[in-house]
Amino acid sequence: MDVVIVLPIIVFLLVLRYYITDHETAVDKDRKQYAEGIALYEAQDYKEAFGYFNQVLTKNRKSALAFAYRGKCNKQEENFHSALYDFTQALSYDNTLVEVHLNKGEVLYQLKEYNDAFLSFDKAVWFSRGKNSEAIRWRNLAEEKRHVLK
Repeated sequence: MDVVIVLPIIVFLLVLRYYITDHETAVDKDRKQYAEGIALYEAQDYKEAFGYFNQVLTKNRKSALAFAYRGKCNKQEENFHSALYDFTQALSYDNTLVEVHLNKGEVLYQLKEYNDAFLSFDKAVWFSRGKNSEAIRWRNLAEEKRHVLK
């Protein structure tokens, strides 16, 4: 008899908890908070966007999104080693960011580090569940370069 009363209460509380819980990831929250800097990047104002995200990182050193966008700005300005540092930092805070793995792989490819580039592209493919065609294309290009160098 007690099970008939307690079980529906437990189910109700679990459903209630699900709807009350915040389901946004840290990156989703950062994307809203740093919309101004993202807009600067998308407007191809890379120096301003770099300054914006550099300022963000003085206040919030653990923002994967801020490191990712600062890295994208560095990549556009062809500061490949700085971009590589930023992408590595971003991935240390959130290793599941497909776009960051892809960008890191592109930088490594530019630096002719094809083995590491392949691994980065492979992670981009893995975390996108094989749905990112750019990651697959870049992984194949890096694989070709690896075989040519052997």
